[in-house]
Amino acid sequence: MSQFKIPTETVELPSKGLLYPESSPLSKGTVEMKYMTAKEEDILTNTNYIKQGTAINKLLRSLLIDKKVNFSDLLIGDKNAIMLAARILSYGKDYKVTYNDEDITVDLSTIQEKDVDLSQLQDKKNEFSFTLPKSQNILTFKLLTQRDEDLIEKEIKGLQKIDKKAQPDVTTRLKHMITSVNGSFEQKDIREFVDNYLLAADARELRKAYTKVNPDVNLVFNYESEEGREEEVSMPIGLNFFWPDL
Repeated sequence: MSQFKIPTETVELPSKGLLYPESSPLSKGTVEMKYMTAKEEDILTNTNYIKQGTAINKLLRSLLIDKKVNFSDLLIGDKNAIMLAARILSYGKDYKVTYNDEDITVDLSTIQEKDVDLSQLQDKKNEFSFTLPKSQNILTFKLLTQRDEDLIEKEIKGLQKIDKKAQPDVTTRLKHMITSVNGSFEQKDIREFVDNYLLAADARELRKAYTKVNPDVNLVFNYESEEGREEEVSMPIGLNFFWPDL
């Protein structure tokens, strides 16, 4: 056994493990993560990873201690919590961002989990029912995992190769999020519904329903303008999130 030790920390998952099967180590609701080393900094500066947009995911995979944890199984909200913890442990809580031409320092340690009613997750089934308010169509939907995000990104890139002007982000994401329409779990029915029958107003309400049950961390900061106007701003996440001097 090596004489050298690397400190680790336990990270609590926003989902509390409630949406993972008992057989998954993620069902504990926590993961053990090591502190970043020089090896992980090599990942962040790997030009191939940067071009592919995979540097951050490869970094987070490397930091997880339990290799039985399947990174692709992680709900996106849980992944965000791991990413936030990794940044604080490696480079501290102060994160400098620029907004409205102002340099702002965000205290990452103040970021809280979103307020989600976890009682809705108790059956450990990643499936939720929702009736669209305008059309009254009945859907089921799931919370997206890293595996889903990878498939969505791949599909969008494929569509844009066919049509460079295409911007299918919204509909592609909905097609992967919806698991059934009026009792049909067939992908062709779901895709036809999203492409031709899903009203914009209903899609908006569906996204609200998704956010309501989605355990996550609130990656926003409060900004106050010179006029005293306050607003919540989504936090930009790039490679400099992990490498402040980049």
